[in-house]
Amino acid sequence: MTEKIDDLMPPVEYITEDYKGANKLKDKRVLITGGDSGIGRAVALHVAREGARVAILYHSDEDSARKTREGIEAEGAEALVLQGDTADSTSCTDTVNAVVAKWGGIDVLVNNAGLQKPYASQEDISDDDWRMHFAVNMDGIFYTTRAALNHMGEGASIINTTSINAFVGNADLVPYTATKGAIVGYTRALALQLIDRGIRVNEVAPGPVATEIQLVFKDYDEDMLKNMASPMGRMGQPYELGPAYVFLACRDSSFVTGQTLHVNGGMIANG
Repeated sequence: MTEKIDDLMPPVEYITEDYKGANKLKDKRVLITGGDSGIGRAVALHVAREGARVAILYHSDEDSARKTREGIEAEGAEALVLQGDTADSTSCTDTVNAVVAKWGGIDVLVNNAGLQKPYASQEDISDDDWRMHFAVNMDGIFYTTRAALNHMGEGASIINTTSINAFVGNADLVPYTATKGAIVGYTRALALQLIDRGIRVNEVAPGPVATEIQLVFKDYDEDMLKNMASPMGRMGQPYELGPAYVFLACRDSSFVTGQTLHVNGGMIANG
């Protein structure tokens, strides 16, 4: 599934024909926040190909959510598309309840919704902008996870999306980087808390990936968007992230918890 989202970016690929599903998530109930676009859509399509039932939460882009639904259903999987706001506790709880009402529980939760906005200096960051980053990127993970845990049993998996920026920093993305660092700490602590319940908690730390979230640089510094690359000389593609989430969601990673899976094209990660 390929899509052109901007002339300054390469065509975005969410899944390729080369990826062969093996029923690793057959009949599993998967909820993905921010599942309508970017990495979230790639994850949705990959878990669908592995036989899962897939629910996605999107914020406002109905067209993008429709395309993801169509992609999930094209894989022969059942789709549930929900609109909501991860910054709102009630919205997160309602989302979880809708999934449970339809399928009876949740086996895999992927906390992927997020936003980023660049700032040249600390003085440019307003109180509202600072809180907005934490509300969407961190509070939403807590709200959704807290609600979902009431409906997750032994063998379930929680996967959070952090970022390479949490480990190496980013001078232009201070609020975003701070939230991604918080996600790292939350993931490690929650993994320990849930070990006795048999629920694993891990995270994926992408490097620069060709997704809609990068378009914030278009008005900030167009050259940054044009030149965004890993040591491999290019941005990653969403389809290159999808299998990492599948691994952490399925039994292949049954002895993995509290860990960060770095998918960054060779960028150094200090931890």
